[in-house]
Amino acid sequence: MKTYSPKPRDIERRWYVIDASGAILGRLASEVAAILRGKHKPIFATHMDTGDHVIVVNAKQVRLTGGKEEKKVAYRHSGYPGGLTETKYSRLLEQKPHWAVEKAIKGMLPKNRLGRAMAKKLQVYPGPDHPHQAQKPQPLKLGEVPKWEGLPKPEAAPAPEPKDETTPPASKPSTAKRTTAKPAAKKSAAKATSKSTVKSTAKSTAKPKPTAKTAKTKATSKAKTTAKATTAKSPAKKSTARRSLRRKKKEE
Repeated sequence: MKTYSPKPRDIERRWYVIDASGAILGRLASEVAAILRGKHKPIFATHMDTGDHVIVVNAKQVRLTGGKEEKKVAYRHSGYPGGLTETKYSRLLEQKPHWAVEKAIKGMLPKNRLGRAMAKKLQVYPGPDHPHQAQKPQPLKLGEVPKWEGLPKPEAAPAPEPKDETTPPASKPSTAKRTTAKPAAKKSAAKATSKSTVKSTAKSTAKPKPTAKTAKTKATSKAKTTAKATTAKSPAKKSTARRSLRRKKKEE
């Protein structure tokens, strides 16, 4: 069996009103904190906010036991050196009863962003009136557990509209034009590439034809080279003839 984890669609927020007249502060805070966390629901999970909204009225009539009005002290610090203030609960319940109730309830919630989100669902008023009649809150007595009515019903999906069989399906000419235009573009590109390759091969294979001018230039260049060669050889022959004559004269 898989462990159940609540989903956002499974969480339903409800509103409850609790009358704090004659209630003990600690007992009131523990019950309200449990409702804010959602511990009264079978889908409760510690990592999610599954609780409901709570309205506390008549916070002025909250009481303390064991003489804690004079013993219990509320501390507040301004953040500056020497900024610590101490107020006894007897004075706090007279001046700011809603602050005393909120402080006791928030002290029983998680000290993180989840606890801060739970505390936003709490509204405390010193008198019997509250401005949340539009939410239709249900009255809840101390010690009473809210009834569990199950998971919220999922909203039914809207039915699809029936299609008319008489009307023919609409054609899509734009897509057909696009598909026909693409092959034509490909053909034109292929033709251009084939022409360019044919021209390049023809140029490379073709040889230049000999003309009259080129023949004349070749003949003149050959004549010049032969004349140079003969002129270079003639002085060598004269030198050898002179040497031979000199040798003959010496021998004689």
